[in-house]
Amino acid sequence: MALPHIGAAVPLLREFAGAAAVLAAGAGATAWGALVPRAQLFGRTIRHTGKPGTLALTFDDGPNPALTPRLLRLLEEHHVRATFFLIGRFVRECPSLVAEIAAQGHTIGNHTYTHPRLFWMTPAQIADELARCQDAIHQVCGQRPVWMRPPFGIRGPHLSLVVRRAGFRGVVMWSRWARDWKPKHIATMVERLRRVRGGDVLLLHDGDHRHLRGDRHLTLAALDYWLPMWKNAGLGFVTLDDIAGRRAPVSAPPLQKDLAPAPLRKSSASGE
Repeated sequence: MALPHIGAAVPLLREFAGAAAVLAAGAGATAWGALVPRAQLFGRTIRHTGKPGTLALTFDDGPNPALTPRLLRLLEEHHVRATFFLIGRFVRECPSLVAEIAAQGHTIGNHTYTHPRLFWMTPAQIADELARCQDAIHQVCGQRPVWMRPPFGIRGPHLSLVVRRAGFRGVVMWSRWARDWKPKHIATMVERLRRVRGGDVLLLHDGDHRHLRGDRHLTLAALDYWLPMWKNAGLGFVTLDDIAGRRAPVSAPPLQKDLAPAPLRKSSASGE
């Protein structure tokens, strides 16, 4: 069989190249929408408090009996309320700890039952993950969360619709993170949090989705260092319920311009 002249093949090659470029661009946009916290491709998300003088602390992957009780004591010491995005299977194992989180006035959010990557799941599978987590939390403290955060921050084309149908008020991402799932040294953790500003929704972890008693003591130590400084700078601490206007935020002292770091002290909360 005779091969076509190269000149005749050029338009076909161009067509294939154009199609490949479109597919590559589409794949890139999909990945961006699924992975980048600020992306809104798969539905609107909450990433800021809406008020420059406030900061929202959010904790993922708990409850964690190895750390959450100490974290609750630290937050209580500084009169700070936060939002905890809980994994349903851990809720089943630590019901009294979940009840304590609720009793101290913190907001509880849904972080699914098993912490899967939702992008690859069907709408029915996503709904089941959320429902099982809702049921676990409701059985412990009588409330059904209205906020959810996708595991790994990964969204997909089905998530927004499933979340709305399940009655949630929103998908919560973040504007700042400490990358505390990659712990190194307390000084590194402290430095990562130096970029926190008013209006941020800060992502932290009090647990480890892989196992129940994950080591997050560096997160606790970094918070022990920064909490008094953030308060001294005039930041008020809010939960997701506060952001939505469901209750009044915790007030802060008058704003002070100086946020220079104090000498790093040995953490009383880290257990080191």
